[in-house]
Amino acid sequence: MDFELSEEQRAFRDVAASFAAEHLAPYANEWDEKHIFPRDVLMKAAELGFGGLYVREDVGGSGLTRLDAAIIFEELAKACPSTAAFISIHNMAAWMIDQYGTEEQRQRLLPQLVTMEKVASYCLTEPSSGSDAASLRTRAVKQGNSSYRVTGGKAFISGGGASDLYVTMVRTGGDGPSGISCLAIDKDTPGLSFGAQEKKLGWHSQPTAAVLFDDAEVPADALIGAEGQGFAIAMSGLDGGRLNIGACSLGAAQHCLEKTVTYLNERKQFGRPLADFQALQFRVADMATELEAARLLVHKAAIMVTEKHPDATMFAAMAKRKATDVGFAVVNEAMQLHGGYGYLRDFGIERYLRDVRVHQILEGTNEIMRVVISRKILKG
Repeated sequence: MDFELSEEQRAFRDVAASFAAEHLAPYANEWDEKHIFPRDVLMKAAELGFGGLYVREDVGGSGLTRLDAAIIFEELAKACPSTAAFISIHNMAAWMIDQYGTEEQRQRLLPQLVTMEKVASYCLTEPSSGSDAASLRTRAVKQGNSSYRVTGGKAFISGGGASDLYVTMVRTGGDGPSGISCLAIDKDTPGLSFGAQEKKLGWHSQPTAAVLFDDAEVPADALIGAEGQGFAIAMSGLDGGRLNIGACSLGAAQHCLEKTVTYLNERKQFGRPLADFQALQFRVADMATELEAARLLVHKAAIMVTEKHPDATMFAAMAKRKATDVGFAVVNEAMQLHGGYGYLRDFGIERYLRDVRVHQILEGTNEIMRVVISRKILKG
């Protein structure tokens, strides 16, 4: 058991850190305040291979492991958790096509996704089926052998209205998971429209909107995998998505911890640096310890997902639950230790707090993570 990163992984980390420092950190506050979706920066990230991290290399992907990706997303999130999270979602959608698509679909769709000339969204959640994803109602009815007619809507879709491709879970059969299929739907599909942009607490550098289908005519060759395989595709994609969002929480929290250490050493009260007060020292020690524990769990789960371990889904859920809870707690503690300054936009902590809060909700709420974990443990 080796806890050290390989030389190659350290190189990935350093490249991601340099990119984040040059292309994300200087602009993240402006993107947040003005709700700017930085498409040009996404394409620059793709030049480094970040648009298809675990897509196979024959279509331009990087062919990396889930651990490699977690290391990269942690570094990106140190600068902008919102943008890092969108890159994660795009990668999840691209991976689904790479893993389950036909060779024709891979060659047709993935080259422009890995360069992020086109970006992809993942569409599972609906207004009436959030945690109960298997009850989704968006329906696709086969029209001969040529197309599907899709009716329904998806809610809270990151990239809604801006993405070029929507990897969408639809009902082609009866009730329950076995009636769900996966379609990769182009933005220009007739009958596809978008709701108004949602007004959110955080994640301002990426758009979020409902994706609406009104008898949308989708070509039959948009089907990813077989009919009835959609729920399995969605869940396998979420294993990786949960790791990445956990890594994004770690990156945000690590950044805020480092800012807090600097602040405590510089700020003086009662004639002494705040760092000299034992009560504050203990709080910093707890923040660092919890972060390190969460990081180790994310890395272990990432290895298990890459290796298709039988317990991979359970450990991905554990890692997501732990890392997102710890990430928010550490950022919140960082704000408290900054005092009134932590509440000001100029100090940056409040943007991270707003961005990481949603990590405990998306990719399956942390309550659902507990359901996934307990079912596996209790049923074996």
